Amino acid sequence: MLRSAVAQQDASIGVDENVVDSQAFARVLDEVRQRREEFDAVSHVPRDMIERFKQVGIYRAATPKCFGGDALAPALFLQMIERISEADGSAGWVASFGSAGVYLAALPKQTLAELYADSPDLVFAGGLFPLQPAEAVEGGYQVNGTWKFASGCKGADLLGVGIGAAGGKPRTAVFRPEQVEIVENWDVVGLKGTGSHDLRVSDKRVDERWTFIRGGAATIDEPLFRYPSIAYAAQVLAVVNLGLARAALDEISRMAGGSGITGAPKLSDRAYVRIEIAKAEAKLSAARGFFYSATEQVWNSILAGNPVTPEQTSLLRLSAIHVSQAGAEVVQSAYSLAGTTAIYLRHPLQRYLRDSMVVTQHAFLSEGLYDGAGSVFLGVPPFPGYV
Repeated sequence: MLRSAVAQQDASIGVDENVVDSQAFARVLDEVRQRREEFDAVSHVPRDMIERFKQVGIYRAATPKCFGGDALAPALFLQMIERISEADGSAGWVASFGSAGVYLAALPKQTLAELYADSPDLVFAGGLFPLQPAEAVEGGYQVNGTWKFASGCKGADLLGVGIGAAGGKPRTAVFRPEQVEIVENWDVVGLKGTGSHDLRVSDKRVDERWTFIRGGAATIDEPLFRYPSIAYAAQVLAVVNLGLARAALDEISRMAGGSGITGAPKLSDRAYVRIEIAKAEAKLSAARGFFYSATEQVWNSILAGNPVTPEQTSLLRLSAIHVSQAGAEVVQSAYSLAGTTAIYLRHPLQRYLRDSMVVTQHAFLSEGLYDGAGSVFLGVPPFPGYV
């Protein structure tokens, strides 16, 4: 199999033996591969698969240690999502919301104690936009509205909706699933299994202590909750394309020894294929190295007791945009090399292509965010909310 030395080394990365049983994690990856057609067919990752993710620590990875969670170092969690995404992009996307505890940490500590009273394994999904005005009532808000893109909502223990903004950041109201209607309208070209349906709330009251500012200061004093939450949210989505790109290159490797339908030489015997594969491996490894280097740099600085700087936050966001686009370009290259074989809907490269393109469409990973990074590099104020 044609894999770079880096890729071969990374085959075992993604689980910390002190946190997750590697054999259990491998079994979960196998199940994801076997069931990914099912995820697409039902337009969500079923709850029993979510339970498997809980068992290997995905949904306690960002739970504070003081409430029994792992508060896992960002790079370790990102590597886990990368491996799941290699098996299936939709599953990786849904699993990535195991990072949502960094958002929830902005809730009052008493509220967090109630949330985690039964278990540190908590699945949160949110449809924050478009922000809806909520009527202020004594001690809370009266909430009505419809929100889009609530990825993973059908397997969630908690659902969040956006009810206005404070300081340019959305205020999120937290509800139990029985208080929220899921409007099943996720009919898309890629990441079909994410179940990113609309949420609808009809005249429900929420106490203020069950609301938080997304990206607001955490009430928990642990290292993970000093890591920039919005940048982390972008990273956990971007890393999906690292997994998809690796899967795409592995698929071309598997195809390389066979002849095409026209009887042309094997892919591995064509110089242009070998050249393009080498370029793709270099592009993927370089983007991945930048991504994890930025992550470790900021994390180590936090562990040393330093405050996170705007420059560090911008570096994380830049690395996320870059790895998302580089991963998609690698998938596109693999798809092009495969020729007509890859045009069939059941071909794996079709899935990787469509999923990777949807990743790059997310607001956290859009082309326009390069403007924010460039502004920080040049010492001029970036657009609001970037850092």
